[in-house]
This record gives sequence, C-alpha cells and structure tokens, in this order.
Amino acid sequence: MEKRRDVEAAADEIEQLFADLWQVFPFSRSGRRGYRPNVDLFRTDDPPAFTVLVELPGVDPEHVKLVAASRALIVAGERRRPQEGGHYRQMEVEYGPFQRKVVFDEDVDPEGASATYRRGILHVTLPIAPKPSPRESVTIVVRASR
Repeated sequence: MEKRRDVEAAADEIEQLFADLWQVFPFSRSGRRGYRPNVDLFRTDDPPAFTVLVELPGVDPEHVKLVAASRALIVAGERRRPQEGGHYRQMEVEYGPFQRKVVFDEDVDPEGASATYRRGILHVTLPIAPKPSPRESVTIVVRASR
C-alpha cells in the first residue's frame, strides 16, 4: 500500500512540474487556458495541522469549491474576467477555471478542516489525524474449516 502511495505522489509531482513548466515559459502562455493560482503548504506541530495558502485575487470565495480527503485537498473554481465593455490593448491577467490538488504526506482529518478567505488569500487548515497506537501483540483464533 505504501508503494502505491509513493507512485501516486510521484505522478502528482510530475503533473505539477509540467503544469509549472507551462506557467514559466513565455511560448506556452498563449496555448494555456485557465488560471493557475499559486499554493503554499506548511505543517505546524502545535496543534499538528497542515495549512494550505492559495492566492485567489479577484475570485469570489462563494465560487470556490474545496474537497478534502485523508491525503489530499482539491481547490477548484473560476476567476472571471470583468465585463468592462472596452477593447483590450493588452491582456496579461489570466482568467478562467482552475483546479489545484495538494497532496499530504500524512493523514488529515477532513471533518476538522476549516477555511477562511481574506484579501485574496484562501487559508485552509486541516488537522493531522491521530495515529493509531500500535498494539504489542494480537491473539489470532484458529478455526477449523469445513
């Protein structure tokens, strides 16, 4: 099971690297569609939790969807272009739908997650799930098969 998680984490990292590559090189901007917000992830010890910061300037927080699982958080939504009614002479601000997946290296408790939005930054806090205490020994009952 652990190897599968390692492979999934590696696949997510490769996908993230390619998405970042499209954002860095100028030739790619015209071919890329949508908005890709920047994300920070950090862990605290007291209390044990992950905090995810997502830059979402110009995004209405009511149109942001968050889905948390035991090892991942998905942030999705859309940054819409304002309807100004003029003719653009220059277009550099990116708009469109977005989806970011953040993968955790420890289990979190999705039920205890909270999110706030202030000044264009989404703060999502996910408490780290308590680790089950290891049992020293377990007795296994042998039953006769028929």
